[in-house]
Amino acid sequence: MSTLSHRLFWALAAVLALTTQPVSAQPAKARASASSDLSARLAEAHANPQLASDLLVKGRRAAAVCANCHGEGGNSVKSDIPNLAGQNPVYLLEQTRQFADGRRRFEFMEGMIKSKTGDEKVGVALFYAAQTVTPSAVTNPALAAKGKEIFSKNCFRCHGNDGHGDDTFARIAGQQKVYLTTTLKNYRSGQGPRSNALMAENTRPLSDADIDAVVAYVASLK
Repeated sequence: MSTLSHRLFWALAAVLALTTQPVSAQPAKARASASSDLSARLAEAHANPQLASDLLVKGRRAAAVCANCHGEGGNSVKSDIPNLAGQNPVYLLEQTRQFADGRRRFEFMEGMIKSKTGDEKVGVALFYAAQTVTPSAVTNPALAAKGKEIFSKNCFRCHGNDGHGDDTFARIAGQQKVYLTTTLKNYRSGQGPRSNALMAENTRPLSDADIDAVVAYVASLK
């Protein structure tokens, strides 16, 4: 190698050393940036009615394809697929981010979300938050009453007395029964694509019959 080539090689190496971050650091930094950008855009929409209206239009259009699974207006026609209607927009946007960066794994959802722009993601969250969920009718009052008792001892602390949750915890009121049952059993067993220490702790003591009761009650909430 000539002296000039030798110098060019080490100059290039020095530049790369300064500008290239470890692979493990890049996803975390990218997630933080994406999270900040989308959260800021949602906050901007909450403070600007015209922007919120514009994003709702985009969200309604972007959500058209979501209706194939989650139903028109976010009320799913399949009991194993969750309702999105009435969900908290901050919570919904965070789940969108988790699907996009792989923290929640479902290949179809990951591809769908990654194809959307930032404004479409915010718009979809606003659109579904503005919809009204259709709760399930109570078919077994005794079972629902037992579920209310269990809910009032454990679940209300995070999900609220009405099951509406908040920015951090999901709205579960009016949610689909099979979806709720599967999710609770997965938390209890520690299996499935999601894990949560708090949910695992609170579901571990529940029998299948207890879970059926909680689901009957929660699914009936407006």
